[in-house]
Amino acid sequence: MTLRFWRGWSIGLRMAFITMLPVALLFSAFVGYSWYAHRAQVDEELAERGRILARALAETSEYNVISGNLSDLRLTINGLVQSDTSVYRIDVVDTAGRNRVGVVSEHPILPQPGGRWYEAPIRKQVVWINLFSDNGTPHVSASSDTRPPTMTSEVVGRVRVTMSPTNMLDKQVRRFRIELAMAALALIASGALAFILARSLTVPLREAIAVLRRIRGGNVRVQLPVTTGGEVGELQSSIGEMSVALDDARQDLENRVAERTRDLLASRNEALRADADKRKLIQKVNSIIEDERKSIAIEIHDELNASLIAVRLESQTIQLLANKAPPGPEVEQIATKAQAITKLALDLYANGRRLVRRLRPEVLDMLGLHGAVEEMVNHYRSAGVVFDFHTEGDFSKIGNELAISAYRIVQEALSNIMKHAGAGYARVSLVLSEASDALQIEVRDDGEGFDPALASEGIGIIGMRERVFALGGSIQVRSTPGEGTLVAIALPLGDASEVS
Repeated sequence: MTLRFWRGWSIGLRMAFITMLPVALLFSAFVGYSWYAHRAQVDEELAERGRILARALAETSEYNVISGNLSDLRLTINGLVQSDTSVYRIDVVDTAGRNRVGVVSEHPILPQPGGRWYEAPIRKQVVWINLFSDNGTPHVSASSDTRPPTMTSEVVGRVRVTMSPTNMLDKQVRRFRIELAMAALALIASGALAFILARSLTVPLREAIAVLRRIRGGNVRVQLPVTTGGEVGELQSSIGEMSVALDDARQDLENRVAERTRDLLASRNEALRADADKRKLIQKVNSIIEDERKSIAIEIHDELNASLIAVRLESQTIQLLANKAPPGPEVEQIATKAQAITKLALDLYANGRRLVRRLRPEVLDMLGLHGAVEEMVNHYRSAGVVFDFHTEGDFSKIGNELAISAYRIVQEALSNIMKHAGAGYARVSLVLSEASDALQIEVRDDGEGFDPALASEGIGIIGMRERVFALGGSIQVRSTPGEGTLVAIALPLGDASEVS
């Protein structure tokens, strides 16, 4: 599940969020539990004091209730209520439920929420006393072991104590505020520490990204000082080494290209000055140009792409080290940036490969157009599609530019078949018609097909169409859903029929 609000955040904000989220949750849990604990402590203490006070008053007010001397009991209860700020009210009721004594505290307090009170029964106690011994004579004293027990009889009333949490709760609130302030200070300190740590990691990464963007923009010689250690420091060092290697390779290639270009221009100028061998020399120069393109392509492949492969291996090593490190947000960011460097190196490598292919397809030099297309068809046969290849004509008369364009067009058509058509059979036809002075190319398949009126042209068809139009040719794409697709192309030979 992808969080949408997460996508637009910076690296520092993400790291701070990851760091502070558990701290904030812990802070909330601590505050909630602390408040609950203080309230529970107040309730427990009130309940314990209320039960003890009710029991003590019940045991000492038996005589006053039985004798009806309630004034002394009222004075005692009144003194107790006024001296203890946690007592809101004390009532003494008889067995009929009538209130005999009721004293309310004069302190500005409120009763316990819910109207809870604590009661204890007032019991009348009877002591049995025998004044005569077994022989009928009165006895004067006896040991404590032989004294008659006190017998508890009926209940003559109840003591009801209503407690107030006001004062206790005020004390607990003051303690809770102190704890809350300390927790808030700890939360602020954690946030500041998270910001400092996040910045210490994001600043080097941001500098590395800026340098990589400059390299991608063409400024390969940049300076990236190593400002930290660990994997991030290795990343900075690798980027600096990559920058130096790329700049050296580019300078060397530029020097070689400039040197050989000067040689080619000199050869071409000398050939133009020779009247008798002018055309032959021009053809030779064109051949040399193609050879130089091939040579430059080989140098790009062997030197520049080799450096890019080394860069990719270095970044993959950093990613492996990050994966082996203890899990954490910083390690995850390092692995992500190493993966981004790997992707950038792969993109640069792919650009180099595309440049090599644009300069000169190697297979054309070895096999010619007929052999190159046949070898391409054989390659795609290994993917499970049955291919039929048909040719007519002498392809040695086709020029380099036309041969390269025809090769690319067939390559794109076969790639579309393998990617999108879902075909089981395909046929490639190359016919060099001298009557029409054109090269006829047809690529047919029995795949899924499509409706040209509804489907938009893909990148492959657009690329083929541009190549054909550049040579002044024509292209037709005919397709029906469920019946496959036919791509028919006609490329005029023109001056390209001359061997270069």
